[in-house]
Formats: sequence, C-alpha cells, structure tokens
Amino acid sequence: MCDQHFEDDLKKYQAGAGLTRRQFGALSVGVGVGMLLPSVANALTVTESEVDVKTPDGTADCYFVHPSTGAYAGVVIWPDILGLRPAFRQIGKRLAESGYSVLVVNPFYRSKRAPIVPAGASFADQAVRSSVTPLAQALNATTHVTDAKAFVAFLDTQPAVSKTRKIGTMGYCMGGPITMRTAAAVPNRVGAGASFHGGGLVTDQPDSPHLLVPTMKAQYLFAIAENDDMREPNSKTVLKDTFAKAKLPAEVEVYAGAAHGWCPPDSAVYNEAQAEKAWSRLLVLFGKALA
Repeated sequence: MCDQHFEDDLKKYQAGAGLTRRQFGALSVGVGVGMLLPSVANALTVTESEVDVKTPDGTADCYFVHPSTGAYAGVVIWPDILGLRPAFRQIGKRLAESGYSVLVVNPFYRSKRAPIVPAGASFADQAVRSSVTPLAQALNATTHVTDAKAFVAFLDTQPAVSKTRKIGTMGYCMGGPITMRTAAAVPNRVGAGASFHGGGLVTDQPDSPHLLVPTMKAQYLFAIAENDDMREPNSKTVLKDTFAKAKLPAEVEVYAGAAHGWCPPDSAVYNEAQAEKAWSRLLVLFGKALA
C-alpha cells in the first residue's frame, strides 16, 4: 500500500530538504501543475479520447490514446493511489507517441469518476490520504482480475490495437501488483509487464502476486525504489527466483537514490534521471516482448 511508512518517509524528506510540512505541500502543488515529461524523438501523431469501458461491476472511465494511423500493441496502465490524472495522461500519451495504443484506467471507478483528487493534490496532505486510502482498500485480487479482463477485452475491440501483437501492462505503486494479476488473468494476450515502485508484490498471504508467476507468459521489469528495498530486501530475490523457476525473463533492479513514488512527474520525490532510466528499460522490454 502506498501509505505504508509514509510518515517516516515524509519526515526524512523534510529534514533533508529543510522543508516544513506546509512548504512540502506547496512544493507538491507546484510540481503537479508544472512538471512535463521529456519529449519523444520522432514522436508519432496521436489521437486522444475519454472512453467508458464496461466491466462486471459497472463502467470504468479511462483515457485512450494511440497513433492516429495504423494498429499497434495495446498497453494497459494502472496508476498509483492518486488515480487517473494529468500526470498519467502525460505518461500514456508519451508511450503512444512511441508506437503503442494505450489505455490509462481509473481503478476507482466503482466509487468515483476521475479525477479522484483535485489538481496538484499531494499524498503528503492528510486529507488527501484519508480520501484515497479507503478507495484502494476497497479493491482486491478479485476486482483486479475482473477489471484486467475487461480492459484487455476493450483493447482487443479497437482498430488501433494489433491482434497479432501481445499486450503490455504497466503499473505504479498499488498498480504494480495489479499488473501481475493482469498478466496471470489473460496469459495468452499479455506478453510483458512492468512495475514501478510497486508495493505488495511479495507477501506472505495466499493471494500474493508473486505466486501467480507460474501461470504467466509475460516478460517483466521491476523497477524498485531504494527505500522500498531497504524495508523488504528479500522481495527482489524472491521475484528473481520465482521468474527464473518459471523460465520467464525478468529484469529486477533497485534504483539507487530513488524514493518510493519517483516515476510520475507530479510526485514530490520525482527523480527525472532515474525515471528516465526506468522508462528506457520499459521501451526495451516492450520493443522485444510485444513484437
């Protein structure tokens, strides 16, 4: 869960940066409004739309973006605990400009249409945490699977999605384990998955995502925050061993100096250098696994 150890992390960040809680919140708002991702070289022209996807539990509002001509590999993006918002539309559009048909989902559609939080909202704000945490806690392994199947099925109905290429999935924070359930739920379609500072990938519970690896056919990227690794140093080893036993390629790396949440451009701990490294590894993975 994204709020695990949050107060300890916040205190350390404030101390290192010389910030008060109020200043930290103000910084987060500024980042959320102004941060832009680096541009894509030779970017394709893309078409963007807001779409509604039918699921067994209702209608999910999503952002769909794809190259304006042709059919490409589909990708499902699962946002972090702050949900579908401008930063994740940026991420989806950037990936589409690189040649993918991308569905960025609102995982909280059962409770609320996006946006889940106001523009510039920060997880450092107690009110924001109090509003989004119950939404995340209302989801579970079953909802992850039913949603995953619905989103993959939606992509397969779209002319912009190639049916001869595998589908990819990527997720941030709470979205990390959902990618693994997606890969296991539709193994014949999902050929690659990526988790960025994912939480709860390896647990001692019977529904731990790592236990699903033998049912997958997806190659994987796990980009792990340094402070997450410090708390759970064994998780990376379990992931490596589990994928190796399943004979599935998996890149499992701890990103030095990167704090939990470092990839989205509106994060207060956004680390552009390490986020770009993780993005480059994603493009390599998708380029070979979704061909």
